[in-house]
Amino acid sequence: MEFQDGTYEVIGSAMRVHKALGPGLREKPYENALVIDLHQNGFRAEAQHAYPIRYLGQIVGDCIPDITVHGNVLVDVKSIDAIGESETAQMLNYLRIARLEVGLIINFRNPKLEWVRKVRSQTV
Repeated sequence: MEFQDGTYEVIGSAMRVHKALGPGLREKPYENALVIDLHQNGFRAEAQHAYPIRYLGQIVGDCIPDITVHGNVLVDVKSIDAIGESETAQMLNYLRIARLEVGLIINFRNPKLEWVRKVRSQTV
């Protein structure tokens, strides 16, 4: 696997979904289709897994990334004009809260699939 974390294969699944459904739908159909495609290809993909947000040892809420793959890669599905700083900051926050290292932001809106792979440093 490229990157040793499965992100290459997740991007391949996203490409299949994008080709089948086309660009420009809302996010949920892409999320649902991506989970189906990942399952079909032997990946353990969980939609909407809640990760608790803690403050002073107390749970104050949760963050809910779109998809968690094999318990170690977060996927945030988007249908927006372009992936920007806000989406990147959100993914880095999700990774910090979930205590995971790798995340993908995948944007289905445009004719060409867009994705960004983010890695959180363990020292942060």
